[in-house]
Amino acid sequence: MSGATGGGVACRIMTPGITVEAFDPRDASAVAEVRRATVPYLVCTAESVAWEAESAPAEGRTRWLVARDADGRIVGCADTGLLISSTEPGQGCLHIAVRPEARGRGVGRALVAEAERCLTEAGAERAWTWAADDGRSPGFAERLGYARGRRACFLGLDLARAELPPLPERLQPGVELRTAADFAGDRRPLYEADLECTADEPGDVRHGFVPYDDWLRLNWERPDIDHTLGSVVLVDGEVASYTVAQTDGAERYWSGMTGTLRAHRGRGLARLAKLDSLRRSREAGRTRAFTGNDSSNAPMLALNRALGYEQAGAEWRYSKPL
Repeated sequence: MSGATGGGVACRIMTPGITVEAFDPRDASAVAEVRRATVPYLVCTAESVAWEAESAPAEGRTRWLVARDADGRIVGCADTGLLISSTEPGQGCLHIAVRPEARGRGVGRALVAEAERCLTEAGAERAWTWAADDGRSPGFAERLGYARGRRACFLGLDLARAELPPLPERLQPGVELRTAADFAGDRRPLYEADLECTADEPGDVRHGFVPYDDWLRLNWERPDIDHTLGSVVLVDGEVASYTVAQTDGAERYWSGMTGTLRAHRGRGLARLAKLDSLRRSREAGRTRAFTGNDSSNAPMLALNRALGYEQAGAEWRYSKPL
């Protein structure tokens, strides 16, 4: 068991018939299955779960947990840690997933209690989480003392059948299309673009500086990011816009991030990057595409809907002082 996942989490009986314990790499497949059952829009594989648990930066004090029922079956999972990119210190996050058929048995409450204990031990002063807008999860969060924040939307696209617009026959003067893989020799232009765009994303938690080595590990070395399917738009040889492609290696595609640098916004470059990535992903065999946007991000919501995306789900941001 790696140091990133062991973290002194003892085996604890939190509620009758439910045991919460530290994640073991052998749990990766079961955890991926729980996550997919809970948030079916996300790309999640056993390989990506194992990688996330192993590769989290040490300063984030990340802990991964699983909940087992009386038969030893994993019925829930959690990951928790400090938000080290936050511009405000003391911010932590926890993500809880419980199999739909196991809800109402105290699994989520047991996971939250242990995750909050881990966050407090790590020095967090506030915990941030998400709750599905499903008529049930918000009430669960509020009963545990969490206050509602912003709303985010999940959008889906039947990529196999979508009538995607054609790419322009001619690009604007000075504009070029590349793949993210073309930057394998020097990733810093993508890193610098990502820092600027991420800082401007709407959200309850503001993100700031991330060291280059951490960015490489979390954004370049992820096993579920396909750099050959990610698109980058250059203007006069400089990165101006980009989109990140996460895939399960089979049918599913998730837009991990789409951003345009401030100096180039309003020129349709994000649309060009997304359209190029979607078209090439379909040629590579991806059949379902998903993305997520803050509900206040009107430009990106309009762009995605113009490409054929439709509402697939929603969730609320919640937080609680510890």
